Amino acid sequence: MIIRKGVMRDIMPIMKILDKVVPIMNESGNFQWDSSYPNEEVFINDISKEQLWVAEINECVAGFAALTKDQEPEYKNVGWDINKVAIVTHRLAVDPQFSGFGVGAALLAQAEILAKEQDISFLRIDTNSMNKVTTILFPKCGYQFCGEINLAFRPGLTFYCYQKILK
Repeated sequence: MIIRKGVMRDIMPIMKILDKVVPIMNESGNFQWDSSYPNEEVFINDISKEQLWVAEINECVAGFAALTKDQEPEYKNVGWDINKVAIVTHRLAVDPQFSGFGVGAALLAQAEILAKEQDISFLRIDTNSMNKVTTILFPKCGYQFCGEINLAFRPGLTFYCYQKILK
């Protein structure tokens, strides 16, 4: 598996992964993503900011994540000081055909590498409370559950917040 920065040629494979993942999420009661979010424009923006990372297996995009410093204002509701810089994982997804290959964990490990390179102590992430995969994955990767929030741009949904403190 190779973890690398995303490039424009990754947009089509990413959108194909979304076409597979969103219906699976919705079938399980997880409505965090839909046909309007995330979209191609969001990923183009991530690439232009050099914050999209992809996992490649056998030259196929197996998963992706935006590794940013962007913290939602609602993170304050779990007691986080959002003025402290953190590497925040957004838009993490794995192609179902690569489920069980450690793709999600590898992308979270990349977030930790970036944090260490930049001397950042906090890794943060949120997920829909109905996302059973990530609510298992994050603690397995050393993230601690910190509480729940509602996000203004996804009304009616509850999100769990997780943090990993380095050092």
